[in-house]
Amino acid sequence: MPAERAEIDRVTFSRGITAHLMGIDGTWRRNCVVESISDTNASLIVEGSVEGLNLKEFFLLLSSTGLVYRRCELERLNGDQLEVRFLKQMAGKKKKSSQRQGAAYADE
Repeated sequence: MPAERAEIDRVTFSRGITAHLMGIDGTWRRNCVVESISDTNASLIVEGSVEGLNLKEFFLLLSSTGLVYRRCELERLNGDQLEVRFLKQMAGKKKKSSQRQGAAYADE
């Protein structure tokens, strides 16, 4: 049943969405195209070589300004195609979000 749920929540783009990969330390960046994406993972096509890059952990930048991003780790590499898994955000960030929502409801 969970596998069926993942397929339902996955969005596949007919033309792909332009995005960027960037090293955690900011020392490298590559253009890519997002073919499909879900809450937990994405399929990408990378422009240029990924040889020698640290793909253990990196960012997927979903906006040109870098304000929308996901921290990723490589699941599978096949030529220029990557399967990546999104890493969960830190518990502290979730806690702050919950606190803000609670404060918003308290004002009502």
